[in-house]
Amino acid sequence: MSSYSSQQDNRLRPRNTEYNSSPTHSPDAVTPTGASAGSSAFLPSSVSSLWGGLVRRFSSDTASPSTSPNFNSSFHYSQTYPTGGGNLHSSGLDGVYTPPHTYRTASPMRPPPLEPLRLNGFSDDTTPEARLLTTAIAEEVRIMVPTRLSIGDEWNLVYSLDQDGASLATLYEKCAAYQGRRVGFVLVVKDCEGGIFGAYLSDYPHPAPSYFGTGECFLWRASVLASLPPPPSADTSHLTARTTTIAAARSLGLYSQSSSLSTSSTLNNSDTASVGSLATTLGSPSIRFKAFPYSGVNEYYILCESHFLSVGAGDGKYGLWLDGSLERGKSSTCPTFGNERLSDEGEKFGVLGVEMWVIGAGGR
Repeated sequence: MSSYSSQQDNRLRPRNTEYNSSPTHSPDAVTPTGASAGSSAFLPSSVSSLWGGLVRRFSSDTASPSTSPNFNSSFHYSQTYPTGGGNLHSSGLDGVYTPPHTYRTASPMRPPPLEPLRLNGFSDDTTPEARLLTTAIAEEVRIMVPTRLSIGDEWNLVYSLDQDGASLATLYEKCAAYQGRRVGFVLVVKDCEGGIFGAYLSDYPHPAPSYFGTGECFLWRASVLASLPPPPSADTSHLTARTTTIAAARSLGLYSQSSSLSTSSTLNNSDTASVGSLATTLGSPSIRFKAFPYSGVNEYYILCESHFLSVGAGDGKYGLWLDGSLERGKSSTCPTFGNERLSDEGEKFGVLGVEMWVIGAGGR
């Protein structure tokens, strides 16, 4: 009976197993030594792991600085370079794979410089003192306007208090001619102390029951810093005008006036050269420009009625407000633009001049 059981057990045992004759194991314990179903399932995963390691290895090698191609400096496009030296990053076989850190160079392909602005619309009898917007201030405002409008090199005067009279209704009527066109408007105001400030409007000003405009609107102000006196080492023997660090009363009109340096008709060439060198040392008055873009707090961009025009509001105050007769105005800090007070006179100021310019209308 025992002999039959032993032969039957031998037939039931797999041929690819063997007995462990160690005395610490029982005769029934079997240790697999050949291929099994688990080993066949393990083979594809091993191949995929090996293949992934090779891919990471070659990827790491190609990204190393020693094998990176040498780019010609005359190539006109942006380039990417690895940082550091040597193989400082794990390939994934020896540890966790970390990609190399790279830096990019700026592309030299930049848009061409903008053409100088041309301000059109002033009458021949309009004096330089009555022209509020100068080219220097316009170039500063140009930086802040949308790109689709800044590429234009012509700004056209729509309304001027000096040329068209003090009437807000006239301003609305002239701006209505640009209804439906993708243009922008620059409002320029001059107060009784000679301060110049204003706003950029994304839509033409017109009476409306509610606020209108977009986040492209912003407030701005400009002032002129007087040129510094000449240094002690400069030759001031031919300097006849008095220099000061205080700006003139008509500060913003200095751009349209000649230099304060005057030369005598009897000066020889060397004297003229020395005065010209001094003028270069003194320099022309520099402009200080401040812009206050949309803050995102509220959407009180523009509000116009028949008896007032306002830009920015909140907390019961306006960023810029003008009455219907264009004689008085207000300016306070408002949440729409987070601006400072635009006029140095205070929250309330007197109006000496108003201009409205259109951008993006071409020659019209």
